[in-house]
Amino acid sequence: MAVRNVTADWRRAGRYVPRSDSWLRSFDPEFSKELAARGLIAMTYPRELTGHVRTNVERLAVTEELLRAGAPVAAHWIGDRQIGPAIMRHGSRELQCEIVPRIAAADALFCLGMSEPEAGSDLASVRTAATAAEGGWRITGHKIWTSQAHRATHVYLLARTERTGRKHEGLTEFIVDMDAEGITVGPIVDLSGEHHFNEVRFDNVLVPAHRVVGTVGNGWRQVVDQLSFERGGVERVLSSYPVLVELIAETARHDDDRELHALLGSLVARLAVLRRLCFEVAVVMDAGRAPIQEAAALKFLGNAFERDVIEAWRRTDRCQDPSADAVFGQALLASPGFGLRGGSAEVLLSLIAHQEARS
Repeated sequence: MAVRNVTADWRRAGRYVPRSDSWLRSFDPEFSKELAARGLIAMTYPRELTGHVRTNVERLAVTEELLRAGAPVAAHWIGDRQIGPAIMRHGSRELQCEIVPRIAAADALFCLGMSEPEAGSDLASVRTAATAAEGGWRITGHKIWTSQAHRATHVYLLARTERTGRKHEGLTEFIVDMDAEGITVGPIVDLSGEHHFNEVRFDNVLVPAHRVVGTVGNGWRQVVDQLSFERGGVERVLSSYPVLVELIAETARHDDDRELHALLGSLVARLAVLRRLCFEVAVVMDAGRAPIQEAAALKFLGNAFERDVIEAWRRTDRCQDPSADAVFGQALLASPGFGLRGGSAEVLLSLIAHQEARS
């Protein structure tokens, strides 16, 4: 009820307009601060790190409500969803105490320094290099498609600390201040004219030694765990949810279109199954395990659902205005990224196949 109250209050006050893909594109630090004040960020974190000791199932209920409302949650989403848990699983106590309470307060706003030019979906093809230096590490390299880097306070960074000849070895995770000397951010404007993507360059950036997450050289194993938190949320299902709401209303006005009604029924049934999968992923997280295969399956099926909702809207006579201001237009222009961010279909199917092979 608390989350419904805050979204309703903000909408009535005109402080935000619901939109598709809000978890990545709708950035409002004030809204995130209000959620934090109400205990709706860091819900699963331990109390000693200013968390609220709730379950991942409870967190799922909150995140689903926020995304159904199209709320402006992008400012805190990445930090709350995966960086906090990654630091708590692998980080030193010093790093936990420094960063996690700031995530919980919506003070530390994160972007992801993973993807690199020419690497595609092969995350292990990291060329950004970290070299040991006095007091820490010097980082030089280039990241791309870094959402909200121009607004973030921190970047989670995957860099190569050793070249062994095997690309999955010698990788290390870092937490880096975005205002550190040597970081430059350049905008990448998308099809709709929006700026949330960026490219980020690191030129001999000094990172203190305690900002290493976990073990030097163990970054690949750690990031695979982290990606399960990234892929396993309801945001992989509800990016085009505002379009589904419009489709339901439009279908109700066409009682004689049995084909459209059947299509909507199919989508609603699929959504029910996907919500159950989200619940099962949350249960696995509550059991203390990283849901690597479960999250991959959810993301693969969820992305297909998000695209099919948009295709169903094409069946109506209202899809004449694909402008960025229309609900359909927002989702349509965002949809090319649905199946790429967080891992392509090929990557996800590979993870699922590996699990089947071990079964």
